[in-house]
Amino acid sequence: SGQALMAAADTAVVIAVSAAKGAFVPMTTVQLSTSFQRPVVGQDVLVHARLTKLGRTLAFAEIDMTADAKVVAHATAVYAIIG
Repeated sequence: SGQALMAAADTAVVIAVSAAKGAFVPMTTVQLSTSFQRPVVGQDVLVHARLTKLGRTLAFAEIDMTADAKVVAHATAVYAIIG
C-alpha cells in the first residue's frame, strides 16, 4: 500500500542520516513527497535512500523504491536534525 511505501521511505532516510552522522541523532520529517508509479502486488520492494545534502540542521534525500528492478515509487524528503 502507499502508506507502507511512505513509511519505508521515511525510515530509510532516518537510517541514511544516522549512517552519515555515525550514530542516531534525533530528527523529524519536515517534508516527504512521494510519487507512485506502478502498483506492487506480491513482490518484495527494495528501498534505496540517497542523501543529496547533509547540513548541520537539515538533511535532504531522494528515495527510490523498486520491485523486480522496476521503479514503483520515488520520494524526496527534508529532515530537521534536532540533536
